[in-house]
Amino acid sequence: MIYLLALIGLIAVVVLFWKAFGPTGQAPAGKVLGPDDDPEFLWRMNRDAKRSGKDGPDTSSPDPTE
Repeated sequence: MIYLLALIGLIAVVVLFWKAFGPTGQAPAGKVLGPDDDPEFLWRMNRDAKRSGKDGPDTSSPDPTE
């Protein structure tokens, strides 16, 4: 009986040491923004479009195959 209590005590000590000094959990990653949601990317695209004199894709032709 004493050996059973010693085993339970040893397991409890091991678990406590594991919790205290064991590996830490990974921090959750930050929110990943796609290029179309990234404000800095959109700002650079807008700046580059203004520098080249274009506001966006050419929409003068209603037919996209032309």
